[in-house]
Amino acid sequence: MVTLSSPSSVVTKLTFFVPPPDGVRAYQHINANPKTGDRERNFNREEKDVVIENLRGKEDAATLDTAGFQLVRSPAKHTAFTDDAEIEREYYPESAELIKQVTGASRVVFFDHTIRRRRPGEIDDSPDKRQPVAQAHVDQTAASSAARVHRHVPDDAPALLQRRFQIINLWRPISHPALDWPLGLCDYRSVDPKNDTLPVALIYPDREGETLGVKYNSNQKWKYFRGVTPEEAVLIKCFDSIQDGSVAVFTPHTGFQDPTTPEGTPPRESIELRALVFYD
Repeated sequence: MVTLSSPSSVVTKLTFFVPPPDGVRAYQHINANPKTGDRERNFNREEKDVVIENLRGKEDAATLDTAGFQLVRSPAKHTAFTDDAEIEREYYPESAELIKQVTGASRVVFFDHTIRRRRPGEIDDSPDKRQPVAQAHVDQTAASSAARVHRHVPDDAPALLQRRFQIINLWRPISHPALDWPLGLCDYRSVDPKNDTLPVALIYPDREGETLGVKYNSNQKWKYFRGVTPEEAVLIKCFDSIQDGSVAVFTPHTGFQDPTTPEGTPPRESIELRALVFYD
């Protein structure tokens, strides 16, 4: 939780997307090359110094529909996070109820989860070695969001796509507060969706997805909640089918190195669940 010594903001470097030349479609492989430690891609990246405001003490300033993200206090019954089958059996149902409670949704369908354990020097080349993502991004595009509905609830997809639906990530630290490599979130109200983002093909071994690369814009307002605990969770909106300007559509986000993290802080461990969220 926040303490008197917590900063009101930090200045750090964030990594942003630089599109490939000549309008070529951008792509990146999901797994890193085990020899180079990098994920093959055809675009560049650039680092920019960014002010990130600490929203501790003013958590209500950000909600899913205003900023595109929201902090909730909701201790989980499942706390082990060591067995995928147990996570699906125990943590998924309680998390679905949490999302319904916060959003008023009628149906929540989780389609995957990722556990991230920061291990300095370890290569992120397989699903069991995922590190915090150190690049501003959005997990889904409009096209990939609709494709997710068709893929995961094929029989109901035509009817579900006629009503409001969202993709929301539920992010939670594991075992200790996330002081190390916290989660940076960009307030949607400060984003220029047309000019700040561009689709990026995400190449899996057996299929292709699509995310949004995020370009730097000095108007963007970046936020974080210092020291999110395992008893708290952050809801991150990745897509909303309401796109009339009345609600946030998505949230650019990234892990970042906080220069105020105390020495000796244990490396960040976290789990994120990705959910299709439907409304009657």
